[in-house]
Amino acid sequence: MTITSDFFLGARYCCILGYPVSHSRSPQIHRLFAEQFGMALRYEKIPVALGALSQAVDTLRAAGCCGINITVPLKEEAYRLAAASAPQAAAAHAANTLWWTMEGELIADNTDGTGLCRDLIENHQVDLRGRRILLLGAGGAAAGVIKPLLETAPEQLVVSNRTLNRAQALSSRFAEYGPIEWAAADARFERSFDVVVNATSSSITDELPVLDKSAIGAQTVCYDMFYASTQTPFCAWGQDVGAAHSFDGLGMLVEQAAAAFSIWHGLRPDTAQVLAAMRLG
Repeated sequence: MTITSDFFLGARYCCILGYPVSHSRSPQIHRLFAEQFGMALRYEKIPVALGALSQAVDTLRAAGCCGINITVPLKEEAYRLAAASAPQAAAAHAANTLWWTMEGELIADNTDGTGLCRDLIENHQVDLRGRRILLLGAGGAAAGVIKPLLETAPEQLVVSNRTLNRAQALSSRFAEYGPIEWAAADARFERSFDVVVNATSSSITDELPVLDKSAIGAQTVCYDMFYASTQTPFCAWGQDVGAAHSFDGLGMLVEQAAAAFSIWHGLRPDTAQVLAAMRLG
């Protein structure tokens, strides 16, 4: 792991770790947040492979780092590495945010679900209370958003996955938090859903998740947790089969970053202006 030497006096130092990580837009987002407060911030993206996270974290701590974002495939490893976890990370068994206490204790949190819910509710004006939500996928991305979604008090949250026992296991793990069920990826539904969230990796490979169009109705909001410069296959498919709206995950990225920024620096940035800037490229 290489830490660059272009550090300037008085700057706070944060970073994002993952593999690969070169595509990450987190440095731009956090620097725009910092500008709102006149804060000197050094934020780097550093490639770290599975199994190498502990050494990387120790090196960063010694270099004066005050906060770390974690992306795939390190979220589960980050959770296990931390000495203590905030409720969202503890429920998800995965972390996307790390920081240290004054005593040097490593703490883990997961801001993905907060980012998703804030983007839907605040940016897109989607009321999740009393709604039927379908979540596609049963991996770490799905696990990170289930508890916050259930905290919005939906009528029902259904987890759908190609491997049914994974959907069952994930649903059972979160049953204490609200009304959650599971379904096979190719299930036909008697009623369409109000919101369908794609938490699979399908859009990364430019593919569609397995989903019967019976899940989509004229009122349905399709949301892809992945973001791209062009419309994702899932968002395009949702529009083609008659969904009311299709949104990508850029807003989620900005909102989860804002939550991490608040944890590290004690300041809540304005996300609307940053999201607008990110949309412009």
